[in-house]
Amino acid sequence: MPGILEKNYLSHAEQTNPAPHGEGQVAWECPANIAIIKYWGKKLLQLPLNPSLSFTLSKSKTRLSLAYAVDPGYSFDLDFRFDGKAFPEFRQRIHAYLQRVLDFFPFLKHAHLAISTSNSFPHSAGVASSASSFGALALALCSIEQKIHGTENIDTGFFRKASFMARLGSGSACRSVYGGAVLWGCTQRCAGSSDETAIPVSTPIHPEFNNFRNTILVVNSKAKPVSSSAGHELMDIHPYAEARIIQANTNLGLILDILNAGDLIGFIDILEHEALSLHALMMSSNPGYILLHPNTIVIIDTIRSYRRDTGLPVGFTLDAGPNVHVLYPAAIEGSIRLFIEEHLKKYCENGIVIHDQVGEGPEWFEV
Repeated sequence: MPGILEKNYLSHAEQTNPAPHGEGQVAWECPANIAIIKYWGKKLLQLPLNPSLSFTLSKSKTRLSLAYAVDPGYSFDLDFRFDGKAFPEFRQRIHAYLQRVLDFFPFLKHAHLAISTSNSFPHSAGVASSASSFGALALALCSIEQKIHGTENIDTGFFRKASFMARLGSGSACRSVYGGAVLWGCTQRCAGSSDETAIPVSTPIHPEFNNFRNTILVVNSKAKPVSSSAGHELMDIHPYAEARIIQANTNLGLILDILNAGDLIGFIDILEHEALSLHALMMSSNPGYILLHPNTIVIIDTIRSYRRDTGLPVGFTLDAGPNVHVLYPAAIEGSIRLFIEEHLKKYCENGIVIHDQVGEGPEWFEV
């Protein structure tokens, strides 16, 4: 059953110029994000079983430029380049996505597109490249739509539609079109929240979290043996699915209060609880599976020992993979970087460590 926003965007699409034309180029940089409250499991079309909350990153981002030519006499055509080279696997996924959103962007039926992307971080390095990639693509498509119809205006409605469209490519991508702390999923705690699109967190955020640091420790960059899509599907028959939904909603309420109060200890407690709960769901699926690497466990134990010994507020989280995100306030960055260099880097694949922090969101740029 279509959601409210889906009906609105389809209705708007039907009213657009039936014979659009135009050519040009648009470009966006869109960052990845790291979930603090995880979403795991989907319903209907890319809608989450539970609300989630993330921090948008600053330096880990996708840069995408899209050259387009739209004419009623054209049939859809796509050229895709990643780092300047053809990438058939990515092209296939992008092509499938563009076919999926034709009803929202009718001009695509008569478009020749040339997409070029690159990442500021290593591919498959434990950063959510699908979130940054589909976020950038959704922003670019919304820009083209406005240019073709002469309604260019980068406002709240623009980003809301971009979030909606990004979600159809990768669920977590809907959070990447905003900066700072971002919420996706319907909750009574936040007015305007929706399963269809993400929104910036409306609760006041303590300054302590505005430039929070996030260092990514790449333990293993190989493709996961079980994809996130497959993991989401297993939640349909998971024995603990109902309990997880309750847990996520409870933790979301707690984290909103914690972010408002600047409670670093409480933040770390929820941060790590959510990370381990996510992997517990994978292990207790049927079939169950483990994405953690032995070095992941060593890093977790080392971080917790360091925190106990020093009293410094540093914690970890994990996405659906073996790589570790180390989160800590800017005030202790020097100490934590030294700790990472001396005690954690040796457990990373080829010593890959990516230093990042909470960022302000996507940027449009001239081409």
